[in-house]
Amino acid sequence: MRIADVLRTKGSGVVTVSPETTVADLLAGLAEHNIGAMVVTGPDGLAGIVSERDVVRRLHERGADLLARPVSEIMTKVVATCTPADSVDDLSVLMTRRRVRHVPVLQDGTLAGIVSIGDVVKSRMEELETHQEQLHAYISRG
Repeated sequence: MRIADVLRTKGSGVVTVSPETTVADLLAGLAEHNIGAMVVTGPDGLAGIVSERDVVRRLHERGADLLARPVSEIMTKVVATCTPADSVDDLSVLMTRRRVRHVPVLQDGTLAGIVSIGDVVKSRMEELETHQEQLHAYISRG
């Protein structure tokens, strides 16, 4: 299965913030959209990604004053990305090795979606169910 298949099922919408967005506004957006991370975009496209985990760790280090600071101070700037043509298997390996849970999808340098570890697990479960049904049908015919 390819990332394009995952995006076809879940949609390609991505909630983004600018590097200047405050951490407090980021948190409000995460809660509003019920998501765990946002892609940070600037004039040149993808600038970074910031997750709930990033916020929690930096709040612990720097205190509540962080809420008024810009997202650019806590975002991950070297972002793991994939393309719609990549396989879900390859993305699973990337997520495990890089220890990331959200991966922006880029097509020709443009943001085309985002895939979470939950999307990968759901895809795996659907594949396993399909294989199980096929095996059951094969055995039943036989």
